[in-house]
Amino acid sequence: MKVITPASTQYYDWQGFRCAYEVQTRRAGVDAGQIPLLLIHPIGVGLSRRFWDRFCQSWFEGQPNSLYLPDLLGCGESALPHVTYTPEDWAAQLQHFLQTVVQQPVVVVVQGALLPVAIALTQLQASPQSNSSNLVRGLILAGPPAWKVMTQATSPWQQKLSWNLFDSPLGNAFYRYARRREFLRSFSTKQLFATADAVDAEWLDELIAGAKDPESRHAVFSFLAGFWRKNYEQAIAHLTQPTLVVIGNTASSISRSGQAETPEQRMADYLKRLPHAQGIQLAGRNVLPYESTTEFVEAIAPFIQSLGSEAEAIGK
Repeated sequence: MKVITPASTQYYDWQGFRCAYEVQTRRAGVDAGQIPLLLIHPIGVGLSRRFWDRFCQSWFEGQPNSLYLPDLLGCGESALPHVTYTPEDWAAQLQHFLQTVVQQPVVVVVQGALLPVAIALTQLQASPQSNSSNLVRGLILAGPPAWKVMTQATSPWQQKLSWNLFDSPLGNAFYRYARRREFLRSFSTKQLFATADAVDAEWLDELIAGAKDPESRHAVFSFLAGFWRKNYEQAIAHLTQPTLVVIGNTASSISRSGQAETPEQRMADYLKRLPHAQGIQLAGRNVLPYESTTEFVEAIAPFIQSLGSEAEAIGK
C-alpha cells in the first residue's frame, strides 16, 4: 500500500529568481515529530531534484521522515540565469529555503561533489548574522569526492579560462553533444555506476529531459570550470554536526588527482578529519542513492533516527 502523498512543484523567490522545490511525505500525521531530510542533488548534464525520485519511493516503504527536494538555481524547474555559480551561491539559496520554507531543523543529505555546498551552508548557519543556527541537525555525505579533490584548489585564472571556453559557441556545441543518449550512457557507465546494466532507461530519460533546455548548461559549466575547487580541509575539520559518510566499495574519481585513492583510503581520510563522524561502505560506485537505493536507505535510516532521538531527549 502506497503511503506517499503526491507531490507537486512549488516555488519560492530568492534574489529575484523563481526557485522550484517539492515536499514528499507519507500520509498526513504519519511523520509527526520526525526530523525531515533536505536532499541536495548533484550537478551534471540533465541532473536536478529528479535524481532523488528512486530514493524517495524506497524511503517511504519504511521510513516516516518528510523529504524536501529543492532544485538548485540553474537546474530543473528553477530559473536558469546565464551566470557563474559557486557553492556559496547555492548555499545562500538553501539557507533562504530553510529559513522561509522548511522552518525547522533538517538532516542534510548531499550527493557527491556538492559537498562544498553543504559545507558552505553549515558556515552560513553558524555565522553571527544567521538567525537559524540550529537548522542543520546532521549531515550525510553520499559518495563524497576523493580527499585530494577536496583539498587541492584550482587557481582563479584557471577557473576563468575554463569558464570562458565553456561559455562560447564551442561550449554550446559540446553541451548539445553531451546530452545525447549515447554520450550519457557511456559517461554514466565509465564514471558513475558500478555495472553497465544499472544505467537504465529511467536514468537516461531523466537526464535527457533535464538537459532539454540549453540554458541548463550554465550550472554544469560552472561546475566543470571548477568554481567549487578549493582546499576544504579546515572547513571540514570545523564541522560540528554529526556526520555519516557513505562510500561505495568501487568508488572512483573523475579527477586525475584522486584516481589512485581506494575507497578505504577515502573513508579513512574523511573519518580522520571530521570531528563527529561515522562511516559505512556499500556495494556500488558513485551514485549510491540511485544505484544501491535500498541499501542506501537502510544504511542511513538508523543515523537519522538517532538524531531524532537526541533532539527529542533534549526537548524534554
